[in-house]
Amino acid sequence: MEAFETPRWVHDTIFYHIFPERFCNGDPANDPPGSVPWGSPPTLDNFMGGDLQGVLDRLDYLVDLGVNAIYLNPIFEARSNHKFDHGDYLKVDPHFGTNELMKRLVDEAHRLGIRIILDISHNHSGREFFAFADVVEKGELSPYKDWYHFYSFPVKGPEEPNYKGWWGLGTLPEFNHEHSGVQEYFAKVTRYWMEEIGIDGWRLDVANEVPHWYWEKWRELVKSINPEAYTVGEIWGDGTPWLQGNNFDAVMNYVFRDHVVHFFAERKIKPSHFHREITELLSRHPTTVNLAMFNLLGSHDTPRILTVAGGDVSRVKLAIAFQMCYVGAPVIYYGDEIGMVGGKDPECRGAFPWDPAAWNTELYQWVRRLARLRRSEAALRSPEYHGVVADDASGVYAFRRGVGRGSIVVVLNNSLKAARVEISTAPWKGVSHVLELLEGDIYPLIDHELALTLAPAQVAILKPLA
Repeated sequence: MEAFETPRWVHDTIFYHIFPERFCNGDPANDPPGSVPWGSPPTLDNFMGGDLQGVLDRLDYLVDLGVNAIYLNPIFEARSNHKFDHGDYLKVDPHFGTNELMKRLVDEAHRLGIRIILDISHNHSGREFFAFADVVEKGELSPYKDWYHFYSFPVKGPEEPNYKGWWGLGTLPEFNHEHSGVQEYFAKVTRYWMEEIGIDGWRLDVANEVPHWYWEKWRELVKSINPEAYTVGEIWGDGTPWLQGNNFDAVMNYVFRDHVVHFFAERKIKPSHFHREITELLSRHPTTVNLAMFNLLGSHDTPRILTVAGGDVSRVKLAIAFQMCYVGAPVIYYGDEIGMVGGKDPECRGAFPWDPAAWNTELYQWVRRLARLRRSEAALRSPEYHGVVADDASGVYAFRRGVGRGSIVVVLNNSLKAARVEISTAPWKGVSHVLELLEGDIYPLIDHELALTLAPAQVAILKPLA
């Protein structure tokens, strides 16, 4: 594997993932015709009016929550509510705002210490995209006929398309990446959003369906514009082939999500099994990659974590505690912090309820506290991770972050009963007491061991006292 550096700012980052159409409606004047009331049940094709002004209006909320980067699902002009059927890659969808508003959002976010990455599909466009529309009009005479994979002319569809579409969908025609015109167009798009608007990186949709050589060429362009730009690919399985130093800095860590869901949210596996899985996952990649991994518990493509946990907030709190104390960048899917629920999309794409009376305040305060703790404790952002307890009998799992007297131990009781646990404190040589950072309790160390009892689903985060 080629050694490479990932953007250092990501190592200290907590992301907030926003589906723009459902986060906040800051400008009702630009709502799509026929929009349903905010908070209506989400469907595949309804609109509620979320926009970029809404994101701008809520930056203070994000700062207070403790996040310092935003991942925005697509903002480009498109027919759908999800915007992955890009119609114009160089234009903000009018129902979201304008390019000038996007620039204001980026500038204000930067002023507040928040970076922004955009979602984009290099794999496919929508049928409204100028090149595809030209082929629909002119057929084989169009200069853009080789930008896609057409099987015959005239163009049919979107039902029963006579061209290659993502998963056979005629609404999402796939690009021919071999064509120089396609490559030049995406270079133009990349330069515009990075140089003119000032975004800090990209999330690449269905990245596994685009050739590696294409990503290699595109990465060179991105890093030439901004060496600290962050690139994260949507990869659902092992991301190793895309993390060799010539494609992406990281991938959406769905493998991490699977392990956390199985252990905490569903309680399908034991602590020893979970430890083996997590240790193996960390061993796949070099340290710089692990530090930049995009560690999510849910996304616009998955059921929400509280729904997966059967509505059990205590399980979600354990999962979030592990996520916030693990190696890599934690990602909060909008609304998970206040207890939003929803199954597979479109149910997981509901409107954020801005009335605090609708929030699970216990969960909100938990996320807020842990986000602050992660940002204040260097050990929780370090590359070191060592399992110290994986007790199948009690359900306790514990791990150490950092080294020596600067290290922190995180203990999680993933069971329905109280558990007694003993932890070796040898790395804390010369220390007589430790502080539990969540509740402020102080525990004595006896003969280089710490003994404590945890209530069901309790988390203890332990730091040595000088």
